[in-house]
Amino acid sequence: MASMIPPTSDSPRRALLLDLSPNETLPDSLQLSDWFFDRATSVDDAQAMLKQQTYRVGVARLTGNMKESHERVETLLGANEHLAWVALVRPGDLERQDFRQLIYEHFYDYFSLPLGDNLIHLRYALGHLDGMSRLRDLEKATLMPVEEFQMVGGSKQFLSIFEQIRRVAGVDAPVLIRGETGVGKELIARAIHQRSQHSDGPFVAVNCGALPETLIHAELFGYEKGSFTGAYKRKIGRIEAAQNGTIFLDEIGDLPQQMQVYLLRFLEQKTIERLGGNQSITVNARVIAATHVNLEQAVAEGRFREDLYYRLNVLTITVPRLADRGTDIELLARYFLHKFGKEYGSTSRGFTRQAVAAMLHYSWPGNVRELINCVRRALVMSENRMITPKDLGLSEADALEAPMPLEEARAHAEELAVRSSLSHCMNNVSNAAKLLGVSRVTLYRMMDKYGIR
Repeated sequence: MASMIPPTSDSPRRALLLDLSPNETLPDSLQLSDWFFDRATSVDDAQAMLKQQTYRVGVARLTGNMKESHERVETLLGANEHLAWVALVRPGDLERQDFRQLIYEHFYDYFSLPLGDNLIHLRYALGHLDGMSRLRDLEKATLMPVEEFQMVGGSKQFLSIFEQIRRVAGVDAPVLIRGETGVGKELIARAIHQRSQHSDGPFVAVNCGALPETLIHAELFGYEKGSFTGAYKRKIGRIEAAQNGTIFLDEIGDLPQQMQVYLLRFLEQKTIERLGGNQSITVNARVIAATHVNLEQAVAEGRFREDLYYRLNVLTITVPRLADRGTDIELLARYFLHKFGKEYGSTSRGFTRQAVAAMLHYSWPGNVRELINCVRRALVMSENRMITPKDLGLSEADALEAPMPLEEARAHAEELAVRSSLSHCMNNVSNAAKLLGVSRVTLYRMMDKYGIR
């Protein structure tokens, strides 16, 4: 049987009350001024309510002579781990080991019946759990990648990258993306493609440094049947496969000089010839190139053609090292924790302050790729709710820092929330303010406080 216990004053907060005691009457003792309680007297009732209503908090009255088996109750609790559960029990029932185990594994807190003076403590507990649930929802929302770009970042440097992507995407000209290995150059190339006039066409990625020099011509430009031993049939190359789309040439600085000549001809004429063929084939594909090497130095040393450099260097995006992205390190780490946590069956919920400090002090030579590997390692190695520097494989010495004053810690958390919300909302201040639950004026004030433009 389901029923509703109304609040004594207006309030939007609502909780599920799972009342499994077959005899006693509880509702009158649970009248709180700021809560609705939807009462379910069976597991089936509770499951039906959970399908119709979203709850953040659940209260369960458990007794030794419950109408439902422990197994059914455990199944219900385990299937709704997003709820923060509080138990109401009689002191004598806590002497049972199975009772204690149920509470330990599935409940955030418990209170003894009759409630009496504990009613006010229950109210505080429910308010705290509701607030933490809302905070987790906000964190998950702000840690979601910007859907259009599939990238995560809230620092000044990365917000600038987002803006550059928007600007260059609409211009049908070559783009050169520069940055160290592992910073996410291909993600940026894909983001440009998704927003460009070629978005309906294919995105073809080629790592110029990974192809053997003897095969790179055939891979890029294709070949005709019989053009060399083993060429039993015609094959189109990667550039031709990108027809009406985008060809992404990663590690362009490693392209052999002979291939640089052919690529330059394609950029100038928009035509190619397959190996062993004599027919010019027009290819309408946008070129995005990326490199981790200093192309200016490569030109000066004669390793890279100057005319090709100028053809490619029309629009440039320089991606910062992860170590230079400040608050993005923690933001990315939390995002990857949420992304891979379920995949690994991990119970880890976050990072210790020492782990965050270690990540911020580490140089990250492998950039985002290395951070992903560290978080994955931690999810496998950690036996705790909170991941430590040791779990990440980082030095404990990197985590040593002076205790952060409370006001500074609050400011750090606030700045992180503001930056990640703006990132999630693609710098739309109105939407970011709604996500944070503040007015636009307040958000502008916070942006000014932390120098966010």
